[in-house]
Amino acid sequence: MTAFLENFHLLRPWVLLLLLPALALWWASHRASDTMRRWRQVIDPALLKHLVVGDTARRALRPHHLLLAGIAVVTLAAAGPTWHREPSPFAEQAAPAMIVLKVTPSMTTPDLAPTRLDRARQKIGDLLKLRDGMPAGLIAYSGSAHLVLPPTPDRDVVIGMAGALSPAIMPREGDQLADAVKLAAQVLRDGGQGGSILVVADNAARGQAAALKSLAVGAPVILFAVAPPQFVAADAGLAAAVSALDAREVVATVDNQDVQAIARRLVDAPGAPVAAGETVHWQEAGWWLTPAVSLMVLLWFRRGWVIAS
Repeated sequence: MTAFLENFHLLRPWVLLLLLPALALWWASHRASDTMRRWRQVIDPALLKHLVVGDTARRALRPHHLLLAGIAVVTLAAAGPTWHREPSPFAEQAAPAMIVLKVTPSMTTPDLAPTRLDRARQKIGDLLKLRDGMPAGLIAYSGSAHLVLPPTPDRDVVIGMAGALSPAIMPREGDQLADAVKLAAQVLRDGGQGGSILVVADNAARGQAAALKSLAVGAPVILFAVAPPQFVAADAGLAAAVSALDAREVVATVDNQDVQAIARRLVDAPGAPVAAGETVHWQEAGWWLTPAVSLMVLLWFRRGWVIAS
């Protein structure tokens, strides 16, 4: 929803000026349809209601109301509403994602069977299958951060590399999340294709918040908390990291809802910047309003529905 609100605009906003004569037409039709207006000018309203024969109740939905609604919908469609940019033929079809995986002894806790680290690897595999073709890179961190793999569309390579990681092969213990995010942001900048950062961790050291806040990440961050919900809710360091990075937090679930939520966030990630001389093209969505216009046209085929002149 945030991406929709940020990107929504009209390709031809000047078309909305057509609503001005439509409003004038509606007002004229509204006055013309009020058959009692002229009588109220010469007869006391208190007496008029006793002199009128028949149903004097005014219907809520009248022809001129439907006419105005139809013109408004058609005008909006003609104005070219859009919120999706057409992918550039010179850029990757999907923005890359740098996966930052925490590889520490705490990730071997078996409260998420078989372990938190194994569950994280399974979720990464599910995500890459769901977002098939998305370039993904991998960074492992504990007391230091290391680039394991730059972004590649080969998901099997990423899954294989993630499966080979364990706390035993990390140079030193610790929690240098800030260094890992900084490295991921640098890889994305060097690639020049935009993208996002997915942090996969069970917790975060409290001292990392200040270092994270000082980073100029330049890419949206998703923090995937791979730990029991009650553990995540009680971890102040994790909450501080989410706040410092202005990240979207997703907590691991027993089903695939967490992976689907992450996939939706990655779809909205910014892609490659527009090259010099290249025009940005937006996908028009006005045709989505066609069913609404068709419904209004069908309602018009009612006996007695005419516009008074």
